[in-house]
Amino acid sequence: MSYRPDNPLIVQSDLTMLLEVDTPLYAEVRDAISPFAEIVKSPEHVHTYRISPISLWNAAATGLTPDPVIETLTKYSRYDIPANLIESIKDIMGRYGRVKIEPYDDSSLQLSTEDELLMRQLFNTDAIRKYLPERMNNRTAIFDSINRGLLKQALIKIGYPALDAAGNTTGAPVSIALKTGDVFQIRPYQIAACESFDRNRSLTGGSGVVVLPCGAGKTIVGMAVMDRIKSHTLILTTGGTAIRQWIRELSEKTSVDPDDIGEYSGEKKEIKPVTVSTYQIITYRKSRNLRFTHFDALNDRPWGLIIYDEVHLLPAQVFRFTASLQSVRRLGLTATLVREDGREDDVFSLIGPKCYDVPWRVIESQGWIAPVECSEIRVAIEGENRLEYASASSRQRFRIAAENPAKLPVIRELLNIHANDMTLVIGQYLDQLKKIAGAINAPLITGATKQAEREMLYQKFREGRIPVLVVSSVANFALDLPDASVAIQVSGRFGSRQEEAQRLGRILRPKSDGRQARFYTLVSRETEEQDYALKRQLFLTEQGYSYEIEMRD
Repeated sequence: MSYRPDNPLIVQSDLTMLLEVDTPLYAEVRDAISPFAEIVKSPEHVHTYRISPISLWNAAATGLTPDPVIETLTKYSRYDIPANLIESIKDIMGRYGRVKIEPYDDSSLQLSTEDELLMRQLFNTDAIRKYLPERMNNRTAIFDSINRGLLKQALIKIGYPALDAAGNTTGAPVSIALKTGDVFQIRPYQIAACESFDRNRSLTGGSGVVVLPCGAGKTIVGMAVMDRIKSHTLILTTGGTAIRQWIRELSEKTSVDPDDIGEYSGEKKEIKPVTVSTYQIITYRKSRNLRFTHFDALNDRPWGLIIYDEVHLLPAQVFRFTASLQSVRRLGLTATLVREDGREDDVFSLIGPKCYDVPWRVIESQGWIAPVECSEIRVAIEGENRLEYASASSRQRFRIAAENPAKLPVIRELLNIHANDMTLVIGQYLDQLKKIAGAINAPLITGATKQAEREMLYQKFREGRIPVLVVSSVANFALDLPDASVAIQVSGRFGSRQEEAQRLGRILRPKSDGRQARFYTLVSRETEEQDYALKRQLFLTEQGYSYEIEMRD
């Protein structure tokens, strides 16, 4: 067995890898393996990665083959690559595209494979056979095009993600062009993301997911794709604030006629050539036994493109809507493909594979997002609160620790330190946030705050008339506050990595004076909250951010 002590990567037979951080090759190796591996955990000195079917299929969907993957591992591994891992990589990547979906006639599609035994296996798999009523021969079957998405979901569940070459409808045309030049300049990585999405047409049927940091201008990428496709577009996003931001960006940065932009929300029901709606509207129904109220109204339109904003937050019910719209090109936009429900395979099969990704710190080094220092401040939990914590159930303990009143003096201290900065205090629990807002005399925005009041407070914050906002989880995403430079996280949703990424994203927009942003997390030490905080930091640590730990009495 060969031994290369200067190489920082240890590749193991169970498809996991250990990467030493304190080595000259760390950043190079991290970037080299990121197209086909995913982070599992990242403490200070050794990071653990996993090669998974989804990570390999994403790589295969971009045209990567097993040989370059194996060559990368061989180049950087300290020891010889286990033989079984090499075979596993070849097998898993080789499964992508072994089943192909292509056009047949106006109402039907054909499923084909060169492997007769695989076709026999598919016809003997209940979850697949119900969508394949007719087999033409030992390699081809015909199915109803309405089942295109459902069949793709079923295929990936058994480990054979389909190469969908059935094509897409053109969609009704719409006049739209970016107002680049005097209005704004599109950035190089935004152009690259748009081109990658467009280039994927021959590999994935023209749909896919673009992964960019919060504050890096994913909306611009969406509009650039709209410029290329120039057809009726449905934009699905996270709420009323996001709707208005999309409409504002479309009005300011594209030539689309304002009369052609519609809002389909709880307040308005406009369906126009460019329609912006929310996931909540799509999933609304009066009772569990009834149809989704707005599915048909939005489904039966001549869309040529659907944009899924913050696709990692896509509700499970929207997968059903998406499954029925497989003939429409689909663009997912997100800062992280991490889903807390583990349904990354549904994003892959129904939205599309990852077609563009870039490390956050690379974008930061180019000056497009603000540099950030992250600090975790561990606060003692004492007295009656400690007694209550020790006597409570596990779930109750987490909330008691999260609402630890000893965090309030630290908040005041941080606000004094950053008296000249625009600051967001972000939390999960409304009772806690109400107490904090009252104690520091700052406005509070929660899910119950009316949309008009939210917009008014956000605008005052943008103008500097309100230096501090206390916000609940409604501010986790789609919030454009470019001058926010400090975030103080006082509580969160257990170990949610995606929430950690979103909250850091609130302060990533580059500052007019070039100053650094600061992200503080207040944690009750020696509690379950501290344990969950380590899980929350996982995604950001992989992006290259380190957390400084401070202890407070």
